[in-house]
Amino acid sequence: MARVQMYTTTWCGYCVRAKALLESRGIEYDEINLDDNAHFRQKLLDLTGGWTVPQILIDGKPIGGYTELWRLDKSGQLAEELAA
Repeated sequence: MARVQMYTTTWCGYCVRAKALLESRGIEYDEINLDDNAHFRQKLLDLTGGWTVPQILIDGKPIGGYTELWRLDKSGQLAEELAA
């Protein structure tokens, strides 16, 4: 199965939703909490091209945030991405 990484903060509602979606599907993920990084937006921009949280990567490929994760799940493409 593909490796899923998620950059989050504790105060982010979309992070909570993304984690719940992955957990409801039984998908393991590595959470990288950015609460203690005052410059996390620049770090995210450098790593993923996005500056909001969550930022989710599948095998190192940025897919976006919660909305993009939800769309992939609803279309069935999330399962395909994880199986690849």
